[in-house]
Amino acid sequence: MTEIEGLILSAPSRRTVLAAVAAGTAAGLMRPALSFAAAAAPRASSYPAKAFIQHSQDATLQAMFGTSSVTASADVKMDAPDIAENGAVVPVSFDANAPKVTAAAILALDNPFVMACAYKIPEGTSPAIASRIKLGKTTKVVSVVQSGGKLMSASKQVKVTLGGCG
Repeated sequence: MTEIEGLILSAPSRRTVLAAVAAGTAAGLMRPALSFAAAAAPRASSYPAKAFIQHSQDATLQAMFGTSSVTASADVKMDAPDIAENGAVVPVSFDANAPKVTAAAILALDNPFVMACAYKIPEGTSPAIASRIKLGKTTKVVSVVQSGGKLMSASKQVKVTLGGCG
């Protein structure tokens, strides 16, 4: 204890110091999380929500890209398993050897909602994407890439042995 002009000061307990450090750390961590959420909000709202609630490939492509005309292309390379042991986590990756790729999507044609995921590709960025999607049953998985206003795709039939979203 220390006495200064009639005041008696005691050293803070270890518990008090730890609680203050934890509170300061939590306050510091919350600020970036709030700014991240605010920064992510405009990007999330730039996707047409209607694309994610469609039940057919044509309707999904029309809602997402404004056209349903898609062409199978050797420029789009897709990798997915022949047999997915667990439909809840099916790895799918794809890449496109095409100029000016602006958007991409993965469709699971027999899922309740066809659009599994969608991406806006910034200019100058490689359109190589890897993701894990849910499949309710054996289905055709389609990777779609928008390049120069045209849609190109690659697809593969994936057999599901254990259901994921059905």
